Amino acid sequence: MASALRGFVSLAPIFSVRRLSTIGRVGASLQAQLPNHYSPGASVTGLRLHEPRVAKVNYDQARFSSSLPKSAPKMAGNAKLLHENLWDQDKELMDLIRKEKKRQTRGLEMIASENFTSLSVLQCLSSCLHNKYSEGLPGQRYYGGNEFIDEIELLAQKRALEAYRLNPEEWGCNVQPYSGSPANFAVYTALIEPHGRIMGLDLPDGGHLTHGFMTQTKKISATSIFFESMPYKVDPVTGLIDYDKMEETARLFKPKVIIAGISCYSRCLDYKRFREIANQNGAYLFADMAHISGLVAAGIIPSPFEYADVVSTTTHKTLRGPRAGVIFFRKGVRSVKANGEKVMYDLESRVNQAVFPGLQGGPHNHAIAGIATCMLQAQTPEFRAYQEQVIKNARALCAGLLEKGYSVATGGTDVHLVLVDLRPVGITGARAEYILEEISIACNKNTVPGDKSALNPSGIRLGTPALTTRGLLEKDMQQVVEFIDRGLRLSKEVANVSGPKLVDFKRVIHEDVTFSAKVQSLRKEVELYSEQFPLPGYEEF
Repeated sequence: MASALRGFVSLAPIFSVRRLSTIGRVGASLQAQLPNHYSPGASVTGLRLHEPRVAKVNYDQARFSSSLPKSAPKMAGNAKLLHENLWDQDKELMDLIRKEKKRQTRGLEMIASENFTSLSVLQCLSSCLHNKYSEGLPGQRYYGGNEFIDEIELLAQKRALEAYRLNPEEWGCNVQPYSGSPANFAVYTALIEPHGRIMGLDLPDGGHLTHGFMTQTKKISATSIFFESMPYKVDPVTGLIDYDKMEETARLFKPKVIIAGISCYSRCLDYKRFREIANQNGAYLFADMAHISGLVAAGIIPSPFEYADVVSTTTHKTLRGPRAGVIFFRKGVRSVKANGEKVMYDLESRVNQAVFPGLQGGPHNHAIAGIATCMLQAQTPEFRAYQEQVIKNARALCAGLLEKGYSVATGGTDVHLVLVDLRPVGITGARAEYILEEISIACNKNTVPGDKSALNPSGIRLGTPALTTRGLLEKDMQQVVEFIDRGLRLSKEVANVSGPKLVDFKRVIHEDVTFSAKVQSLRKEVELYSEQFPLPGYEEF
């Protein structure tokens, strides 16, 4: 485990492209973060091992510039459009990209669905694979010239199954979905007819829009427009999913698909209970593990694959890959009739046809390559150590907030996120999100159990995957909690002056000299703290 953890701490320099002077600063900051069992020599060696690689890879060098030889004449016309670097050709856009890079470096990214992907994934995304059309499946394309595209997609499929320890005789996967929402809609399209019935966790209780969310007056998600949805809920007191009530609702509603998935629920799901309820109603069990797929791959939380018929995921959250989606589907025997006749799964063709030509055209081959390399990373000891640290950090964050007197939904967390209920302290989710953004802490306002409207949520969702990627550990969460607490206390002060309207709250923050100075001072503290932790990727973009 020590070697795995050492690998985790050295991950940032492995997939960072930074000048050697920056590496020196990063080395010093990382050294201060290391747990007691790290030896100074081990951590510094871990950094220095990769210095030659970093020295060669600089975004100003020809490696990331035009493919034209240095001896080529000065570019003009179409050649200039094709071969000139972005920072020379479109300075306005490059300036905005640099500003965003600076924001990510200086701020604390705590949006639970975000992460910082690796250099190898970024290289896939900016590769020549972007140029190729490949409608269809490997070996069954509607375009020529896909020999190597086929190999890349097959490699991504193979590694995706390996990452979750799946038998290819029992499971298959489609790596073409553009992201999680298209993947989910493809699953519904494959499993049920239009207006077929589905059940998912209610959005205010921690579910996702694509699980069938609607209000009393409007169908919000396309899922609720084209299918009939019925939510299941959490217990309003404990914040935990009420499986008994879900079972009762399912017996009355008779869904054809039951969705086991979350976007803001901090406990592990009871997939066995989901399976039992699905079986009682002859329903498919569909697990959406978009948020937790990295934790599942690492084997540190329960896996849905033992019980689900279909599993979907994004690849850019805890999995830390490209912005893309994957659908896993069962193969082989589904059930055996009383007379011994086997009933086979027919999901492979249905899922594949739903993705293309049902909902998408040509797949994004550069993203599929990114899936392939992130699934390879997901099988390493370093990746497991990273995921373990994600949960340790989330629990440390949760403990710190509870110690400060804040209320946390379900009373804790088993995963990568914490849902803070701000009603007891009299702060709205919108005010909390805004004041934290003003001090360079990015999170999102979020509904909490009992909220009446998703437009006026009472909580904030905080996640640790991105901070953990940058190398923050449990002790660093103490400082993060301190920053959050000071920001939220400041929001109370502002609200006492501004009144109930958010627009007035924002105005007072910027126009009141006293509050403006407090915000600026706290933002400087946060940014100074954040800048010591390295960011993977290219130095300036």
